[in-house]
Amino acid sequence: MTEHPTSHEGRQPLAARQQERTRPRQQDATAAAAAAAIPSPAAAPGPGTGAAALADAQAATRREGDRLRFVGAATRRIARGIDLDEIVLGLCRASVPTFSDAILVYLRDPLPVGDERPVSPFVLRLRRSDRLRHTDEDAEAAPETERLRPLLTDPTADLMPAAELCEVRAGGALAEVLRGVRPVFGDSAAARAALPELLGAGRPVPTGHRAILAPLRGRRRVIGAAVFVRSTERPAFEASDLLVAAQLATHTALGIDKAVLYGREAYIADELQRTMLPDSLPQPTGVRLASRYLPAAETARVGGDWYDAIPLPGSRVALVVGDVMGHSMTSAAIMGQLRTTAQTLAQLDLPPQEVLHHLDEQAQRLGSDRMATCLYAVYDPVAHRITIANAGHPPPVLLHLGGRAEVLRVPPGAPIGVGGVDFEAVELDAPAGATLLLYTDGLVESRLRDVWTGIEQLRERLAATAQLTGDDHSPPLEALCDDVLDMLGPGDRDDDIALLAARFDGIAPSDVAYWYLEPEDAAPGRARRLARRALSRWGLEELSDEVELLVSEVVTNAVRYAERPVTLRLLRTDILRCEVGDDSPQLPRQRRARETDEGGRGLFLVNRLARRWGATRLSTGKVVWFEMATRSQ
Repeated sequence: MTEHPTSHEGRQPLAARQQERTRPRQQDATAAAAAAAIPSPAAAPGPGTGAAALADAQAATRREGDRLRFVGAATRRIARGIDLDEIVLGLCRASVPTFSDAILVYLRDPLPVGDERPVSPFVLRLRRSDRLRHTDEDAEAAPETERLRPLLTDPTADLMPAAELCEVRAGGALAEVLRGVRPVFGDSAAARAALPELLGAGRPVPTGHRAILAPLRGRRRVIGAAVFVRSTERPAFEASDLLVAAQLATHTALGIDKAVLYGREAYIADELQRTMLPDSLPQPTGVRLASRYLPAAETARVGGDWYDAIPLPGSRVALVVGDVMGHSMTSAAIMGQLRTTAQTLAQLDLPPQEVLHHLDEQAQRLGSDRMATCLYAVYDPVAHRITIANAGHPPPVLLHLGGRAEVLRVPPGAPIGVGGVDFEAVELDAPAGATLLLYTDGLVESRLRDVWTGIEQLRERLAATAQLTGDDHSPPLEALCDDVLDMLGPGDRDDDIALLAARFDGIAPSDVAYWYLEPEDAAPGRARRLARRALSRWGLEELSDEVELLVSEVVTNAVRYAERPVTLRLLRTDILRCEVGDDSPQLPRQRRARETDEGGRGLFLVNRLARRWGATRLSTGKVVWFEMATRSQ
C-alpha cells in the first residue's frame, strides 16, 4: 500500500477536524447578523472584523431602543395637553432639541370642527415655531417673533422668519404632499416644490436630509403641517426618522382634533347656559338688585346654577336661585326648563310653596334622576315682608342696616325631583335698608370646607364689609357682590356659582293710596276723584289730567266684567304706578277700533300716554297696571 507523503504533525483525528469545521460556521453566523445591520467593507476580513461588526450591531440596537423610548416619551408629552396651545407646545418641547434643532407648526385657519365640509383653497397659519435658543442677552431680550426663528441652514445665521400665512391651492405641490399623509425628506422632489410654497418665496430650503415635512392629518382631513429641521452640526435625518416624524405628527393631529371638538362643545355648553340666564335684571319698585355668575373650573365647566328676579302684581318681586345637580349640557338644559317653568308659575301669582310643588312635578316628568335645589322668595315692598320657601337649598343670609348679618331660619325641604314631599313657606320681616343674599352651594362649599363652615364664613364676610360703611349706610350693592366673591380661594372653584343680592328699600305708607270700588257705573267717576286727591296730596297736580283719563279707562274696563269690588292702588316712588284689580281672569288686549265703534280705545290711550303698562293674571282674577313718569325725570 502506498502512503501519501505527509508529516505526522499535519494529521488530526476525525473529531478534531469536524470541530474545526463547526467553529467557523458559528462565527460566520454571528458576523452575518452584525453585517445585516451595518454593511462590512469589501476587503478581506481580518481577525477583528467579527467583533467590530458585533459592536456596530449592538450600537444600532441601542439607537433603535433610544428611538422607541423617545417616541414613547414624546407622545405622552403631547397627549398630556388638553387645549390646542398645550398640544402644540408639547410637540415643540418634545422635538427640540432631542429630535430636531428647529420646528415649525402650521395649522389651518380656521380649524375645521366635526363634520364641517372642507373648503378649497384653505389657509395655513404659523401657530408656533421653536428652535435652539441663543445664550447671549440680545437673543433673550428680543421679541418672541425674532427669538423663534426657524433654523433652516446655519444655527448662527441671522435668518428672516418663515411666512405667517400660506394659502394651499388645490393641485399645488404643497397640497399634493399634504394629501400624501406620509412625511418626506426636505430634499425630495415633492418637498423641494412644497417647502417654498409653505415657508414663503425667497426662504432658504435645507439641503440633504436635514429637513422633514410632515403633514398633520386628523380623523377626516389635513389640519396642518410640521417642518423638522436639523443643523449641519449634527447628523442628518435617517430613513427611520421618517417613522418618528410620522408618529409625532399623528399623535399631534389627533390631539388637536380632540381639543378642537372639546373646545367647541365647551363653548356651546357655556353659551347655552349663559343664554338661559337673564341678560339683565328688572328694576322693580322698592328693591334694588345685583347678580353675579361664575362658571366652574375648566375641568367641570358647565353646571346648572341659575338665578332670576320676576316682577309680580302689587309691586312685589319674586327672587329665585336654583342649582341642578351635575355638570353637563344636560344639566344646563334642565336648568333652562326649570327656570322657564318657574317664570310661568310666578306669573300665576302662586304662593312660594306651590311654585316649588309644581317645579317638583315638572322635574319628575323630565326624568327620574332629574334633581335640583331651589329657593323661592317673594318680597312685598308695601308690607315690608318677605315669604320664603326652600327645596334643599342653602339658607339665605340677611344683612341688616346696622351691620348685623344673620342666616335666616327657613325650612330646608327636600330637593326638587324627589317627589311626594310638601314644601313649607315662612314669612319674615324685610326692613328697609337690609340686604338679602341668595346663592348656590358653589359659593360656600368646596373640597376644602363643608357647606356650614362656608356659610359661617360668608356671614362673617358680610358683617365685616358692612362695618366699613358704618351703621347708617348700607354697603354699595355691586361692590358687596364683588367682595363676597373675593372670599373664594384657589381651590374653591369646584362648582359654578350664582349670586343674587336684593337691597330692600320698601315703599313708605304715606306713598301708598288704596281703595275698594263697587262694580257699578259710578265707579269710574269716583276713581277719578280719588286719584285727583291723592295726586294733590303728593304735589303731582301736573299729572292729574292724564292720570284721571287713564284711571277712568282702566276702571271702566274692570267694572264691565267684575262681580266683586274692584281695587285701585296708587304708588309713588321715583315713578307713579297705578294698579287696578278685579276678579275676572280674562286679560285685556289692545285692538284697533273701527271708526263706527263706540268703545275699544281705552287701551290705545293707555299705550300712548303711559310710560309702561301691562296685565297679569292672578289666581283670583287679574291686575292691570300702568306707570307714569314724574316731571322730575
